[in-house]
Amino acid sequence: WELNGSFYQPSAFLMMGIPGLEALHPWISIPFCALYLTALLGNCVILFIIRKTQSLHEPMYYFLSMLAVTDLGLALCTLPTTLGLFWFNVRRIGFDACLTQMYFIHILSFIESSVLLAMAFDRFIAISHPLRHPSILTKTTVLKIGLAIVLRGVVSLLPIPFLLKRLTYCGKTELSHSFCFHPDIMNLACADIKVNVFYGMIILLSTVGMDFIFIVVSYILIIRTVVSLTTREECLKALNTCVSHICAVLVFFIPMIGLSMIHRFGKNVPPLVNTLVAYTYLTIPPALNPVIYSIKSTHIREALLRALRRKRG
Repeated sequence: WELNGSFYQPSAFLMMGIPGLEALHPWISIPFCALYLTALLGNCVILFIIRKTQSLHEPMYYFLSMLAVTDLGLALCTLPTTLGLFWFNVRRIGFDACLTQMYFIHILSFIESSVLLAMAFDRFIAISHPLRHPSILTKTTVLKIGLAIVLRGVVSLLPIPFLLKRLTYCGKTELSHSFCFHPDIMNLACADIKVNVFYGMIILLSTVGMDFIFIVVSYILIIRTVVSLTTREECLKALNTCVSHICAVLVFFIPMIGLSMIHRFGKNVPPLVNTLVAYTYLTIPPALNPVIYSIKSTHIREALLRALRRKRG
């Protein structure tokens, strides 16, 4: 402990694995290794294919590249502590290291939410105004959107580590997960956390909450446009371009909303449920997104097959 008058701060926190299944952690690590491997390889392949295929140099795939980079970051943020705990039972994480990991996890989550919104906007423009799509979403515009997304995440979350460092901690230092999460750290404090709760809620609602609302609005407008199409084939073709994005939105937002609700209102939720939702939120989207886009996107699939044929040849 670090003592400064009446101010106490732990030198480290203790991470938790899956409650009640500690003896099985080496076996549980196997599916986690598979998910992390899929996330790392899948997203690297997506980035490589888009970079090497000239026909994929368009807004939809630029945003997909941003999503892949974000998913790589999320996987790399939690991989060391999660596998370190499952393989070697390394539970200790330094206070500042924990705040750093938490900051990047939340930044990358917010960035992913914003990228999914940008992709929804891209689909709306492509379906509703196909002729104007190239002139609206130019390379410069896409770059500006990407920079704005990163800047919003970095600036909006910058006060969070400082709000946590000002708190006094005492007694329990065990986290609920094998990674650091803002509500989890905040609830270990024995000081008034109203500012942290209020700021966290405002930032969550004004970023991820607004992103989700605008994504829903985008799809309402897309459906209105699709319904007005003359033939059933055109309607199905337009909707088919959105399937991958809809899957990515559901895979990301459902566990994220569930985890946020559990940490804020689910005091009586079993620890195992809390843990499973948290791991679903941080490991499933990075692993599934490249699989979803590889299966559903004909252009990605064809480019991947061409690359494999060239390698064999």
